[in-house]
Parts: sequence; structure tokens; C-alpha cells
Amino acid sequence: MNNYEIMMNGYIQIGEVAPDFEADTTLGKIKLSDYKGKWIVLFSHPGDFTPVCTTEIIAFARMNTYFEKLNTQLIGLSIDSINSHLAWICDIFLKTGIEISFPIIADRSGEIARKYGMIAPNISRTSTVRNVFIIDDKGIIRLILIYPMNIGRNISEIIRVINALQVADKNDKMAPANWVPCDQMIVPSPQDFYELKKRVNELKNEKNGMSWYLSFQKPDFCSTEDIQKLNFESRFNLSEKNKNFENNNINMSTNINKKNNNTQERESKTTSTNINKVRNKTIYWKNF
Repeated sequence: MNNYEIMMNGYIQIGEVAPDFEADTTLGKIKLSDYKGKWIVLFSHPGDFTPVCTTEIIAFARMNTYFEKLNTQLIGLSIDSINSHLAWICDIFLKTGIEISFPIIADRSGEIARKYGMIAPNISRTSTVRNVFIIDDKGIIRLILIYPMNIGRNISEIIRVINALQVADKNDKMAPANWVPCDQMIVPSPQDFYELKKRVNELKNEKNGMSWYLSFQKPDFCSTEDIQKLNFESRFNLSEKNKNFENNNINMSTNINKKNNNTQERESKTTSTNINKVRNKTIYWKNF
């Protein structure tokens, strides 16, 4: 499919090369191809100065250090103007102290949004829905997520899937359901009868799987302790407002902060206990 067909139909799939573009952003003019060698999270939001989008852009900003540790560049997009973007992120900074340090594209013509299929005509013909495109360091689209306008994204899950893709690539393995950093990964299935017999013997000796087609190994390449901690906490469904990943984390409401202090302490203890329980389980496949 050529670039014109992609632009008109908004039809792109995982495994394809991400269409290049040049755009005006809050950090100046950029090209997607400028970031080759990095992973990219290209995400769209319906509009500036809207409540769900504001919580998302703040959440992305607060988590940006984790994306950087995964060699990943955040790029936001909406069809608002540069002036609107700048006014919005300035308001966020003045109210919360949080700086939006990644570029947000002003796609006034909607050309990039159409090219990437970010506009759902049945929902809105003038605003993008909440798309996420994860693009690897070779410029290939590896994952596409689409959220409705009224539901905010789970940023920890986006970090988890980037991490899973990177670790799976590095180790030539697959990530099972609910995988988090340094969990065991699925070993590719045997491709001939000799490999199958070898796998059966390994299962008898190592007890590292359910059957010849489902066995596990610890990945050689793992993640930083920070990413492990983030994803273990995500596994146990801690509310993001009760996490404290950075010392300068600023709550938007002092009253909410006071109210949640006791809850945060209890959940922190529970998280530590649960993390230890997960790490102490030696036979991973029996945990499903």
C-alpha cells in the first residue's frame, strides 16, 4: 500500500514501516525519521483543555523517565493549534509544576491523523480518538492500541508492552499473559521431532512447563530495577495516584494527598509482600 492510499484510507497494520511525516510541535519542527534508532510511542488525544486528556498528558510526563530508560521517545498529537498546545501545557505547568518535556504535534490539517487512522468517523470527524502506536528502533509498527474518548489510557501497561517486546526480541522468546520484567518467557515450540524429544526430556528434568509446546526459561536480558518495580505494582492494581515513583511527585489536590497517606502506606506494604510472593514462586507455569 503506497503513502497516498494509507493517507486516504487510514489503514496501517502492525509489521508495516511507520509512515514518515514532518510536523510542527511544542518543541519545534520534527520528522518521525529523526528518531530512528529509538523506540517511539506516537499517541493521539481528542483535544487540549479537556479533562481526560489532561490526566493522560500529566501521566505520560510523570512516567517519561521510564520511557527514556527503555530508549523510547514519546510524541503526542491532536488537531489543535500550536498556540492551543502551548497554552495548555503552560496551564498544566503553572497549576501542577509538571513540565511536558516531549513534543506534541499540532496536526491542524489532520493529514497525519488520517494517515495513521486516528480519526474514527462514527465517533467524531473533527477529533482524534485515543490511539497508541508503538514503533520500534527500525521504524516498524509493533503494536496499535485504540481507546475511546471517555476512557484514559493505562501508561504502565504501555511501558510493560514496550519492555515485553524488547526483551522478547533480545531473547528470541515470547511473553505469556500478565508478563512483567524478569518473569520467565515462553520458549518457541520445537520445529522438528528431534527438538520435540529434547524438549520432552527437558520438561521431565527441569519441570519448566506444561507440555512440549508450552515451556519457559528465564530471559538472559532483563530490565532495570525501576521498571521491574513499576510493573510489579501494575500487576497488583495499585491506583496511580497512590504511587510515589519520584520525590518531586506533585498531587493536584492537597486534600486528596492527605486523605490517601494512610492508604498509600498500607498499599506499599501490600505491594512489597506481593512482589516477594511472586519472586519466590519457582515454577512459573503453575501460576496461571
